[in-house]
Amino acid sequence: MSNICTIERQSGKAFYLKKGEILTVIDPEGMQVSDMVLFNSSDFNEKISSGKSLDFEESILLTTGNFLWSNRSRKMMEIIEDTNGRNDFLLAPCSQETFEIMYSYEGFHPSCLDNLAKNLAPMGIKQDDIPTAFNIFMNVQFDEKGKISVLPPTSKAGDYIKFKAQMDLLVCLTACSAEDSNGGSFKPIQYFITSA
Repeated sequence: MSNICTIERQSGKAFYLKKGEILTVIDPEGMQVSDMVLFNSSDFNEKISSGKSLDFEESILLTTGNFLWSNRSRKMMEIIEDTNGRNDFLLAPCSQETFEIMYSYEGFHPSCLDNLAKNLAPMGIKQDDIPTAFNIFMNVQFDEKGKISVLPPTSKAGDYIKFKAQMDLLVCLTACSAEDSNGGSFKPIQYFITSA
């Protein structure tokens, strides 16, 4: 196994991934979400698209065998293995406003949007350029009327998801900061990169 990188609780990391390389994202302790955004490493205007991915994959639940698509209708990643099988591509990264509007929280609260923005800033990517993330291990349920609810992740310690890059990518991952998304506690996320 290659060097495992750890993303500490309520933080994030950005890194590059070459076409054909495999990214494995691990939930080491269980019940921890990781928000992931992707950009074409040679043109940051091409980025992961929730709408295109759900449209072309004809599903709102993406797992093994599905692709993640860009806003230019090109494949960015293929999910080649997923031991948990429950991910979300509907909800935006949690932000300061998420906690103020939905939970009447006062004062600063760490958020995925803030962590994505901080880690992508050195590459010149602004917060407004960050797309809806692919929320790894996130358990979003919906009823027959479309009512959405966020339940604790079903991922157990050691669960992982593997992605194969379909182009050269800039990737940013978080260890999510929203209490409801992670069953009420915050834990790290791990990842490593291997050749195909």
